[in-house]
Amino acid sequence: MFDIKLEKLLDKPIDQVFELLADHGNYQNFRGVKGSKLLEQGSEEPNGLGALRYIDLGSVNLDERITHFERPTRLDYLIERSSPLPFKHEVGSIKLTAQGDKTLVNWVSKGTISIPVLGKLFFDPMFEKQGSKGFASLLRQIEAA
Repeated sequence: MFDIKLEKLLDKPIDQVFELLADHGNYQNFRGVKGSKLLEQGSEEPNGLGALRYIDLGSVNLDERITHFERPTRLDYLIERSSPLPFKHEVGSIKLTAQGDKTLVNWVSKGTISIPVLGKLFFDPMFEKQGSKGFASLLRQIEAA
């Protein structure tokens, strides 16, 4: 099982951080993301609850469904489809807390690459390491924007 947990205080206001994280169609503006698009709009707003986003990371492609959307403090998602590795995703959650004019970000992603033996022994640890680096890089880019 991969279990990614990241906590970072960003020198940006909460509304700005939330907007950048919720703008699914523009994730390709982040280094490391090859492409992104909104596949299905959410029920209340395009990037909101129920939205389905596609993210191309080069070596892995993901379709992620927004399962909780609470502006500007929480954005949860689940990976519904992945290629070429089959994911069984249990939770993806980004929680934001305003701390004055800064934002504390808590990002969690848990699941497994569902390939017998190799998933648990090889792919899960690799994805946990790469995912942690990728999330940290994305947050650094948001702070630098």
